[in-house]
Amino acid sequence: MSHKTQVLIYLIIIAIFDTIIPVPITALILIHVLFQKPRWFRECVDEIYRS
Repeated sequence: MSHKTQVLIYLIIIAIFDTIIPVPITALILIHVLFQKPRWFRECVDEIYRS
């Protein structure tokens, strides 16, 4: 499974949870990415800009 497909699946799952649970999950993930700077996010960004 390609990286783009995995990201799309994750975004769909997050969107479903976001409609069911009234907690802004995407905002929580953004806060995590901004403060923790996880390696998986950097790799995802590098992969997007490489293609």
